[in-house]
Amino acid sequence: MTAQLNPRGDVAVLVPAAGAGVRLGPGVPKALRLLAGEPLLVHAVRRIAAAGSVHTIVVAAPAGEVGAVRRLLAPVAPVLVVPGGAERQASVAAALAAVPAGPGIVLVHDAARALTPPDLVESVAGAVRSGHDAVIPALPVVDTIKEVGAGEVVLGTVDRSALRAVQTPQGFRRSVLVAAHAAAGDPLTDDAGLVEKQGIPVVCVPGSEYAFKVTRPFDLALAEHLLATGA
Repeated sequence: MTAQLNPRGDVAVLVPAAGAGVRLGPGVPKALRLLAGEPLLVHAVRRIAAAGSVHTIVVAAPAGEVGAVRRLLAPVAPVLVVPGGAERQASVAAALAAVPAGPGIVLVHDAARALTPPDLVESVAGAVRSGHDAVIPALPVVDTIKEVGAGEVVLGTVDRSALRAVQTPQGFRRSVLVAAHAAAGDPLTDDAGLVEKQGIPVVCVPGSEYAFKVTRPFDLALAEHLLATGA
């Protein structure tokens, strides 16, 4: 059954899905790798569409796969699909340009974070709605972090109390994200980084253990296990 988005919602979600994902090994683009028989992108879009305030979803697909991705997602949710760029930033910019008038909050989400719960989408959107210009979900860093120099020699231990592991969706007031991309110089993999360069404060909200990024074969196996246990 195709999910119905909220025509009165104030949130647009952009999903850059044109990357190759070489760390998962050769093959189809990462967003189209199968997880429990369905592409990562399908899992991600299904969860985004379940968030009650989402008005629009825009996917930036590999340039040669736009039609195929549109057909793939048609049974999942009413999604706009546009050609992505060579870099993530170009894909986000292309998706952002396709957002229709209306939504004042824009979230940017990685297709590879396929198990992200709808509640996290709503939490990030709610924080922007409450008055923050830019919001990112994050988790405390639990591992000991070492600074390492030449020859893999340890230079010191980093204080992890001020460190966070950042996830997506990252949320922004629409005008803030548009201005940040318009002013972008060097490409970044993190939209919050573009906003930081404009001197705009970025606020953290609690992330989710389920919003991990499927980057390596081990992550794919973990996601398979979580789905099998009801995630």
